[in-house]
Amino acid sequence: MFNKILFPLDRSREAQEAVAVAIDLVQKYQSQLILLSVVETPDLDAEVLEDPVMQSPDAIDKLLHSAQDLFAQRGIKTEILQREGKPAFTICDVADELNVDLIVMGSRGNGLDLDHPSKSVASRVIDLAPCPVLIVP
Repeated sequence: MFNKILFPLDRSREAQEAVAVAIDLVQKYQSQLILLSVVETPDLDAEVLEDPVMQSPDAIDKLLHSAQDLFAQRGIKTEILQREGKPAFTICDVADELNVDLIVMGSRGNGLDLDHPSKSVASRVIDLAPCPVLIVP
């Protein structure tokens, strides 16, 4: 059913809480798991400072490898991807590009859509995703 699962992650508590759900799904369906983290493009006109760590490719690389190690401890092999852009749009573009069957993500993450400040990244992903999205509260 879910052959390929995309798990976008950042440094948020909600992303960490979604790990258990991703593990359960991957084990139940014997899915391929793809970890994605987005290096946020800085917005020079932003009134609110975005998480500077999420703008550092080196920090994102460490985050992804740490997550990969965590899944490996549970016997789950993962592919890791680092992309640059606005998180919600990039997540959906990768899901479409890789033809994933499901996106699993936390309900709130780091990142702010300055064009729609009232919408979370998760809400935007739900609106734009080319596949089902499982939001873990």
